[in-house]
Amino acid sequence: MRLILASQSASRRAMLSAAMVPFEAVAAGVDEESAKAALRAEGLPARDLADALAELKALRVSQRNPQALVLGSDSIVELDDGTMLDKPVSRENAAEHLRRLSGKRHDLVSAAVIAEGGRPVWRVVDRAKMHVRTLSDAFIERYLDAEWPAISGCVGCYRIEGPGAQLFSRIEGSQFTVLGLPLLQVLDYLRVRGVMTA
Repeated sequence: MRLILASQSASRRAMLSAAMVPFEAVAAGVDEESAKAALRAEGLPARDLADALAELKALRVSQRNPQALVLGSDSIVELDDGTMLDKPVSRENAAEHLRRLSGKRHDLVSAAVIAEGGRPVWRVVDRAKMHVRTLSDAFIERYLDAEWPAISGCVGCYRIEGPGAQLFSRIEGSQFTVLGLPLLQVLDYLRVRGVMTA
């Protein structure tokens, strides 16, 4: 059984490659911002929003590749007051996000949906609790000097596998979920389906 990752995300591709999963990556071709805006207008909570966006990506690619298993994934950052952050649109916007996260806990919700024959056949949503230490303005500027624009595609403005680790005092949950894919659960399903050896 062939596996397609409906994403060009470097971190998701790296996770699957490191786990020796045979796959090919295909861009989902979804206007994420429009889809997210429409789903938010329906009042979806972060968990359901991540799940719906992951499903949308998986279905879009699955319709073009009905014989393959197609993995779609999405991540949402949810603040303690329920506000959801989008990817930063500018360095200034990233600095605003980091000031909002400073000294607080937020949740990072990552969803994965596998589609086959144009319909979803499996899904998982996982959550990590991210405790951000208090960040000085000087630190935020130095951090963005090093990480912008590389983090422009990252919800939360961090790559935990790099300098983004410095933002946190504590993380509760799977590092894979933080990187954008609940990998262990995905691997279990791929073994069930024979993509990988059990």
